[in-house]
Amino acid sequence: MQDAEKVIKEMKDIPMDTIELITRFGINFVALFILVRIIYYPTHKNKDFLFTFFIFNFIIFTLLCTTHIKQGIAFGLFAIFSIMRYRTVTIPIKEMGYFFICLALGMINSLSIIDNHLLFSDWMILLFSNASILLLTVILDRFISLTHENFKEITYERVDLITPNKREELIEDLKNRTGLPIHRVEIKNINFLRDTAKVHIFYNAKENENRLEVAGGDDD
Repeated sequence: MQDAEKVIKEMKDIPMDTIELITRFGINFVALFILVRIIYYPTHKNKDFLFTFFIFNFIIFTLLCTTHIKQGIAFGLFAIFSIMRYRTVTIPIKEMGYFFICLALGMINSLSIIDNHLLFSDWMILLFSNASILLLTVILDRFISLTHENFKEITYERVDLITPNKREELIEDLKNRTGLPIHRVEIKNINFLRDTAKVHIFYNAKENENRLEVAGGDDD
């Protein structure tokens, strides 16, 4: 009993700013852990990004909480990070989305205004904002299943099938050769000297196999 009273007394002696900082940190850490470890990792299984997600979130959160930086400068930092890219690897679009969510959580949990007169209401709004972001993320990533139209470029030697009136026969031949559910083709160019053609074949799949092309390569 005396130990409990002692703890309560010590808590009363802690400045309100310190309690608020610890609470914000706790909310931010829990939200980040759910996002990265529970939502992202079980599906994507890429542990290389876990370090980046955690460290950038904590850097943003600590910077904004401890330096009393203005909100305008905070959004400037967000803009700087938005144009930053790794030169060693190309970051897939979905991982970039998670990266920005981690930064946004750090900004929201560090910059949200907590009014002492509306203390409970402000904390509830902050918790609701975190929960909404996490819920929307898990819905979009896990439960909304859309097919991707992938394409491959192949060199095709049967130039007798590239005419428009033989398009169905061309698609059927390509299906048999590739084993892919091809639904359309595009003839890019024809080399009559070698009797070959560059053909783009298009097919639907659950995974986006053209992620690197969509993300883009390094600038020259």
